[in-house]
Amino acid sequence: MGYDIADYKQIDHRYGTLEDVDELIRELGKRGMKLMMDLVVNHTSNEHPWFLESRSNKDRAANPKRDWYIWRKPHPETGGPPNNWAQILGDGNSAWTYDEASGEYYLSIFTPEQPDLNWENPDVRAAVWDVMHFWMKRGAAGFRMDVINLISKVPGLPDAEVVLSEGHKYQPAFKYFVNGPKLHDYLAEMNSEVLSKYDTITVGEMPGVSDEREILRTVGAEAGELRMIFIFDLVDIDKGHVRMALGPWDLRDMKTIVSKWQRVMIDNDGWNSVFIENHDNPRSVSRYADDSDRWRHHGARLLALMQTTLGGTLFVYQGEEIGMRNAPLDWDVSEFKDVETINYWRKCEEIYKGDDEMLRHARAVIDAKARDHSRTPMQWSAADNAGFCDAGVRPWMRVIDDFRDVNVEAQQKEDAKTSASGAEQPLTVWKFWQRALADRKEHAAAFVYGGFEELHHEHPQVFAYTRTSSDGKDKWLVLLNFSGRQVEWYPPAGIEVKQWERGTYGAGRPAKATKHMVPLKPWEGVLGRLV
Repeated sequence: MGYDIADYKQIDHRYGTLEDVDELIRELGKRGMKLMMDLVVNHTSNEHPWFLESRSNKDRAANPKRDWYIWRKPHPETGGPPNNWAQILGDGNSAWTYDEASGEYYLSIFTPEQPDLNWENPDVRAAVWDVMHFWMKRGAAGFRMDVINLISKVPGLPDAEVVLSEGHKYQPAFKYFVNGPKLHDYLAEMNSEVLSKYDTITVGEMPGVSDEREILRTVGAEAGELRMIFIFDLVDIDKGHVRMALGPWDLRDMKTIVSKWQRVMIDNDGWNSVFIENHDNPRSVSRYADDSDRWRHHGARLLALMQTTLGGTLFVYQGEEIGMRNAPLDWDVSEFKDVETINYWRKCEEIYKGDDEMLRHARAVIDAKARDHSRTPMQWSAADNAGFCDAGVRPWMRVIDDFRDVNVEAQQKEDAKTSASGAEQPLTVWKFWQRALADRKEHAAAFVYGGFEELHHEHPQVFAYTRTSSDGKDKWLVLLNFSGRQVEWYPPAGIEVKQWERGTYGAGRPAKATKHMVPLKPWEGVLGRLV
């Protein structure tokens, strides 16, 4: 799926050429925009020249690149993989891949096609710095760093604890390769050798880390490592030992996570990334709201209001701005293309053969959590293939069935029609995002950089908080009804709305709101300026 890099200094021919990137960077600059590159350096492709040379000869004296990757002899007792680590995307497969020619295993935490680089080797780090300089000198503004906190492994690569039993020979080993002992040494060296020499934006993908002290070591103002990271607590809210699981959660769990990281960064001079969608997670309106035809647009606007009023740098994923949803429940499993889903379903069929109840549960996990939900073609119009590619050309994956109604062009036309009529109507999801982002920019002192205080944490349906500028002159109340029924919210002492500015249902003021009570419709969010 594009995450096994065979050449760090070229563009896949299906996407264009280096000259196309140069033109893109120039044209973005004319529009006040910048380009971030995706840096994938925990592993390479098994087709990368580095790896081809590494596996060509196991004699380290004759082959300097042998130690650019992590090679080990078979286990002395079993003759199998060197330890019991499970592959992250293999759902039960070993994290080690056997190389017939050399009679050794190489570490491949994600898939056999993605061998892990050996960051202990200074030549590997120097090669990575060279790649980063290459793109920065071309005009890139910085990097999103793929699973960057996996680059340091615990010395000795010990066996992982057994936490999965039935049918699982290999075990999750995150403890031994997530935020390893030399991670901060490597990131500090990266900053010193590359990042400090440019005006950069950086965001590290760092799954599996929730300890605030560890995170602040990376994103604190004086850390000298990265600008921000993706903290996965919210998108992992229902995760168990593995990502493909469905644990229980409610709104109070969501509020705890959001409030924690807002306060941690404010109180410790750190910086947040704000996101609830990306290419590795299902659609947010399906996961955190209600994606039915009746409520989809309401839930999508609610999530937009929440994100645009939270402190940090906001990442909006393609399709989120029009409220795209997960694939339909009636799709056959064969429609899913992602290796994680394919391996998960294959393993479940192997373990639960004949157990219809467990297989139904496994299918429910796919319907809720499969990464392909966010990888379906972008829905631009009601034309064939949703305008993603020409009619008669088969897109890489099936288009979501609702594309005739849920697409960019339809929402643009609806907004134009509403604007021309002068009627007070709820904005489309697309237009609401535009308005909410404009509010965020106009009131950045409060929404981006301001203080945060949660209200009524125990309320089971409403997420309520205030955002306040440092001078106290710009103060706002955000109310979000995360339920499919009307609820009432009672302001605490000292909270008085001077003017309602924005609502997900249309007019800013909630219907029948008083000084002492605010009624909220299903999936309604409102934004009020406080006295």
